[in-house]
Amino acid sequence: MNGAPVRSITEDEVRTFESDGVVLLKGLFDAEWVAFMQGAAEKSLADPGELHFEFAAERKDPGRFFFETFSWLHNADCERFVRHSPAAAIAGALMRASKVNIFFDQWLIKEPGTPTETPWHHDLPFWPVDGSQVCTLWLALDPVTVQTGAVEYVTGSHRWGKRFRARSFSGVNRYDEDLPEVPDIEALRDGLSFVQHELQPGDCTVHHGLTVHGSPGNFSTGMRRRAHVTRWAGDDAFYHPRPNIQKIPRDPGIPAGAPLDCDLWPVIWRA
Repeated sequence: MNGAPVRSITEDEVRTFESDGVVLLKGLFDAEWVAFMQGAAEKSLADPGELHFEFAAERKDPGRFFFETFSWLHNADCERFVRHSPAAAIAGALMRASKVNIFFDQWLIKEPGTPTETPWHHDLPFWPVDGSQVCTLWLALDPVTVQTGAVEYVTGSHRWGKRFRARSFSGVNRYDEDLPEVPDIEALRDGLSFVQHELQPGDCTVHHGLTVHGSPGNFSTGMRRRAHVTRWAGDDAFYHPRPNIQKIPRDPGIPAGAPLDCDLWPVIWRA
């Protein structure tokens, strides 16, 4: 399994990430990593950690939409990926960071015949972290198409200078921060720019923590959509706790405003 990207991140890719808030990177994880993480997915599905949800079931939809955060703390295969895959180096290159902390990892698995959509949202308002260098690497473990639930991004939305209230994927309100609601993206579609990438296993996208995005359900009758997601923070990221946001496994033991360097959010990569 490759410990470094199979090629260097190009300056054009960095600039696309900076301008659009998302970039597609083809084939940076080898077939061994894909097979290894497919196995890791099955381990989490069979024996999930405390911070998992079944969103299709909560919404009384058919199929299964499995969501789990901080998998790397209980799934040794996910820990190996966090510490030894190319993911941290990729995030560091795109953010032009000198060091990268793991914030958390996550499973987003939509089984065939699951109509549950992922609502329009951006990530930072969910989390007790802030800063301009925060990103998400979304690794495909199955072929991802529009039919199976490819993520759609509003390009440039990370530069709107706005924060929107976190939205629960289940439709049950779990968040209560004093922020405006996400705009009606569908009603605004004609005036916005979008990108929706189809991926093969081993491809990934990386998006900024403020890029607005969402995805349809998996309407395939036989194709799974398993994605392993890692959230990364760079030099300027800091601890920003607030009430009524996404749960974390434990108190990180650092004061508000501090860099994320701690046991819960360790430094994984340095330039």
